[in-house]
Amino acid sequence: MAGHLLVSCLVAQGVTHAFGVPGESFLAVLDGFHAHGDAIRFIVNRQEGGAAFMADAHARITGRPGICFVTRGPGATNASIGVHNAFQDSTPMVLFIGDVGSDFRDREAFQEVDYGSFFGPSTKGFAKRVERIDDASRIPEYVARAFSTAMNGRPGPVVLVLPEDMLTSMTTAQPLPRVEAVQPWSDPGALRTLRELLLAAKRPFVIAGGSGWTPQAAQALQRFAENWQLPVGNAFRFQDTFDNHHALYAGDVGIAINPKLAQRVKDSDLVIAIGPRLGEMTTSGYTLLEAPRPKQKLVHIHASAEELNRVYQADLAINAGMSAAARSLEVLTAPPELPWQAWTDAAHADYEANLQPQPLPGLPPEAPRGAVDMAAVVSLLQQHLPEDAAITNGAGNFASWVHRFFRYHGLVKGHKTQLAPTSGAMGYGVPAGIAANLVSGRIAFTIAGDGDFLMNGQELATASQHGGKSIIVLLNNGMFGTIRMHQEREYPTNVSGTALRNPDFCALARAYGYAAERVTATDQFEAALLRALKADTGTLIEIPLDPEIITTRGTLSGITKSALGKK
Repeated sequence: MAGHLLVSCLVAQGVTHAFGVPGESFLAVLDGFHAHGDAIRFIVNRQEGGAAFMADAHARITGRPGICFVTRGPGATNASIGVHNAFQDSTPMVLFIGDVGSDFRDREAFQEVDYGSFFGPSTKGFAKRVERIDDASRIPEYVARAFSTAMNGRPGPVVLVLPEDMLTSMTTAQPLPRVEAVQPWSDPGALRTLRELLLAAKRPFVIAGGSGWTPQAAQALQRFAENWQLPVGNAFRFQDTFDNHHALYAGDVGIAINPKLAQRVKDSDLVIAIGPRLGEMTTSGYTLLEAPRPKQKLVHIHASAEELNRVYQADLAINAGMSAAARSLEVLTAPPELPWQAWTDAAHADYEANLQPQPLPGLPPEAPRGAVDMAAVVSLLQQHLPEDAAITNGAGNFASWVHRFFRYHGLVKGHKTQLAPTSGAMGYGVPAGIAANLVSGRIAFTIAGDGDFLMNGQELATASQHGGKSIIVLLNNGMFGTIRMHQEREYPTNVSGTALRNPDFCALARAYGYAAERVTATDQFEAALLRALKADTGTLIEIPLDPEIITTRGTLSGITKSALGKK
């Protein structure tokens, strides 16, 4: 039966986990998962958005496409948040949608949607490719092409639509062999030009990030940086691309960037971007590098030829996969003397200084740093979490505490350790942490805000059902903090639509099968974390956070005062 063949094709591609919410439109596939239960696990989620985020996290951990199954209409549209995130993050994914039968098609049948219009490349933000499988004998062809499309060039999501009647038809087709990504190699002439640009530079800077990195590629990148003594910054939410403990590390180039690092990128005379597409967040709204023609010399290395010179006109564009690029760069011969050693040392010194929290201006005297010192909390996480722990978050100001103060060990030591949405999708962290633990067995730590947690907190039930667990630190400030921050800046004192009346988070977590406790003072956190690390189940640690403490550098009242001063 075609539904069984589809699952066999996934097994042939090396898939061990698929995520989704069941639907009557793909019952034949569910039966296929039952038949192949010894080779592949179908993780039953509570909402399709959570399932798509789990598939995204699976892809980041394994480097292979994450697999998600949803039903037609509402199931597919719920999953679209994960598809959009995978597109912006360049994460390989295949979304399978059970659809109406062929005999009902184009009649606006129950839950029918035109998926080519909804997800197609013309949307410029969802899927790389959308295809419908009408002939069961061609399932192996479509699945293999979906994997190839998802992994090659700029990785991203592919959508395959499965008519219900096609899935129940009989076929003798057999799975095709496992598809591997094709690695475009650097042009030797371009590498010579890159070396010449380096020799002419006085203040070079590397920005590393994007998808497609392996531990071997990260190690080769480190050797390249060491050979040339280059300062390296990591692109927005790809902070594990270069080891944050290395003496050449200069910090993360993203939201809430260290002001000294932002100035350093602007002052550099040669920026070598290896992997990132140089989007809005990495470039601080296209200001660190001016579009379309930066003031700095720009070398842009990317796996997709279509991405090169799309926004930024580079002085040198190199079409190469990350493994090929890093291996090419590590053999570029550096001269005995380099003129920028002081520049590199200063970049790392700026990063080290940024790890020290500063007093927050404008806090009332009775709350000099709030009841819980979040910088101290992150220091304890650094001390007690293992080097290979997966650190996940969704979207919100709460994430800035780990972004600024946590030092990611990263791929160079063998593991993907940061899972975070560059699309700014709320609700990513909780399902991503659970998926990371289910897939890898490693410790998964998630930092969440109250609004962020409530987007996909129901996936704690998924963890409990399937034997997964994570440690969640939930910062509860009773509001959508990031939006409130912007609100105070633009419409000071006019609070509208950002306040939250929250549930008892600890009681909610316990109802789902997690352990839970509330920490109201800094000196309570370490013991709570150690208990969570030893627990047989996942654990939620709720920390009430003073709404005043809105960022790692400022307060809500400070933002309000500044905004009123400009009125």
